[in-house]
Amino acid sequence: MKILAVTACPVGIAHTYMAAENLQKAGEKLGVDIKVETQGSTGVENALTDQDIQEADGIIIAADKTVDKERFAGKRVIVTGVQDGIRRSEELINKFNAGDVPVFKPEQRSIDDTKKDRASKQNPIYRHLMNGVSYMIPFIVIGGLLIAIALTLGGEKTPGGIVIPEDSIWKTIESLGGAAFTFMIPILAGFIAVSIADRPGLAPGMIGGFIAANGSFYGSEAGAGFIGGIIAGFLAGYVALGIKKIKVPKALLPIMPIIIIPIFATLIVGLAFIYIIGAPVAGVFEALTTWLAGMQGTSSILLAIILGAMISFDMGGPFNKVAFLFGSAMIVEGNYEIMGPIAVAICIPPIGMGLATFLNKKKYQKAEQETGKASFTMGLFGITEGAIPFAAQDPLRVIPSIMVGSIVGSVIAMIGNVGDRVAHGGPIVAALGAVDNVLMFFIAAIVGVFVTAFMVNFLKKDVNPEPAIAGGAPIPEHVEAEKVSAPTEKEIHKLTDITNEQLIDVNLSGTTRDDVIDEMIEKLYANNVLDSKEAFKEAILNREAQSTTGIGTNIAIPHGKSNAVKRPAVVFGLQRDGVDWKSFDGTDAKIIFMIAVPEQNAGDEHLKILQMLSRKLMDDTFRNDLLSVKTTEEAYQLLDTIQ
Repeated sequence: MKILAVTACPVGIAHTYMAAENLQKAGEKLGVDIKVETQGSTGVENALTDQDIQEADGIIIAADKTVDKERFAGKRVIVTGVQDGIRRSEELINKFNAGDVPVFKPEQRSIDDTKKDRASKQNPIYRHLMNGVSYMIPFIVIGGLLIAIALTLGGEKTPGGIVIPEDSIWKTIESLGGAAFTFMIPILAGFIAVSIADRPGLAPGMIGGFIAANGSFYGSEAGAGFIGGIIAGFLAGYVALGIKKIKVPKALLPIMPIIIIPIFATLIVGLAFIYIIGAPVAGVFEALTTWLAGMQGTSSILLAIILGAMISFDMGGPFNKVAFLFGSAMIVEGNYEIMGPIAVAICIPPIGMGLATFLNKKKYQKAEQETGKASFTMGLFGITEGAIPFAAQDPLRVIPSIMVGSIVGSVIAMIGNVGDRVAHGGPIVAALGAVDNVLMFFIAAIVGVFVTAFMVNFLKKDVNPEPAIAGGAPIPEHVEAEKVSAPTEKEIHKLTDITNEQLIDVNLSGTTRDDVIDEMIEKLYANNVLDSKEAFKEAILNREAQSTTGIGTNIAIPHGKSNAVKRPAVVFGLQRDGVDWKSFDGTDAKIIFMIAVPEQNAGDEHLKILQMLSRKLMDDTFRNDLLSVKTTEEAYQLLDTIQ
């Protein structure tokens, strides 16, 4: 029998994970295959898939907050509180064996009807694309910033461009940045394919992305860029998925995901790119180069429009490279006024998108705002690829915006007789003295940047903050309110990073719940964790009013979020005689953890540690060890093992 479960509590710090842990243990004890989705403060974890739901014999929803049940239409569903998940986990599972669970039929909707509705609300293409983009971004940031550092500190102006001496450390740093860029498109393609076909899609996707980025496979100097990588990723993913669905003898099933699917998918994608997709690309871009060369002496404004559009359209891809190589060739012929507009257009996409995130944060998720900072920096050094994450995520709004901005900047530069004597772009070339008519260079770049920023922000809609989970998928709306966010002063790896010996009391003296709460709040205040004891106590009591934090087996975990909290912290205390905490099982609370969380907290590392604590408290041995400690030092050493 296969059972699925969803656990959630109003604050999502402790009960959510304790219920999940106990349900898992009960499933193992009863010989039942169980998978538990938690909807806690760090978002949805171990999410249930459509396939999981289709194969399930029953669903347990142990939650004290709203959980979307429509996806379980047509299945036997138990809906109960999170305390039942903690205390009655075996009983809940046994109800399915007894056949004592009704089928959930919201308005007589079938599973197929619900899946159709969900499919209409979600765009799978977008989801797969975002999975690839989320893994690609670190490679863009690392590569761009390392190259920028090398160019700034080690670059020398020469007639052939900005050159870094071969025997310098800066050349090595530039090579490291170049290596990061080499992985960028294969990673994008690989993880698009993984999103579609799971692990069997990884190798075909990455190999296809590598072929797309290296035009030597199909006779193109420029390659197919990130657009080719996206094509390769989707092609690899759907080919691998198609092969997965082929019925094969049972003897072949174990080697399907590691040998058969990757090999055949790689062959299909690789040969398709080399002989079908890539070969025509080479002819197209050779024709473009010839066409651009033939435009000299005609309309300089039209040429600037075309170059600006090509530079920004695929940001380092084949169109960009054809335009850039054309400008570089003109430098050799002594014509610097072709490279000038190109140098302006090169920096507008990344700087423009970076500025857009600064000007209107409502249009961008938190992760995009961080990407915007890196994008802006890359643009200063002429690294157009900084805008790729934005273009890949929202191409219909971003690409037209950066193209219009780059065209405007390129035209102004052409009219202003901006020349560039080196084969590079961005403000860095002006700073190195390689630009003719520097004032017009900056005017053209600034105008183009603002055009891009204002246009993209006009086209984009406001977004709700959506914390990211593994694979880059957004957390559903009903979970967003759980996200806790305020900057933490340091990275948190274990429980003792947010507690100390001054926040431990192994001999609490309070004889009532409220007395103990006051004692523990006093410790927080004495350790400069709180601005106001009264405000935080109000948050604690408000949480207790929702449902008791006495979870049974002599444990209580009072917790609260408040603007009175300066930083995440945990107080641990022992009340050896026990106090009445209105626990579900009637036991008095002896082991007490008080959790203080800022109302607006940017990191969630402390929440992950607290999840580990919550699960650890379900271990009988660990609880007994806590109850037996005699000194603060002993307690601290035991808590230090939670990491």
